[in-house]
Amino acid sequence: MTPDMVAELLRQLMKEAMILAAPLLIAAALLSFLLSLVQTLTSLQEQSLTSVPRLGAICAILLVGMPWFLARLDAYTRLLLGDFRRFLG
Repeated sequence: MTPDMVAELLRQLMKEAMILAAPLLIAAALLSFLLSLVQTLTSLQEQSLTSVPRLGAICAILLVGMPWFLARLDAYTRLLLGDFRRFLG
């Protein structure tokens, strides 16, 4: 396995990881911003007001998006295993 092949594998892996993590990170960031804005406007500084809705939103996104997440992981795994012979030598 050449260094170019390793770099290509790592590039594909990082791309897939970013694609899979993006919906969760974007939703958490937007929800945190909105909740911080509401807390600032209402002068409520309760920690559970930010963590509980954010956790609920992440769980909901995971449940709704699980077929898509699994399909992406399955396609990537099949791609890796299909090219396995190329990586061995």
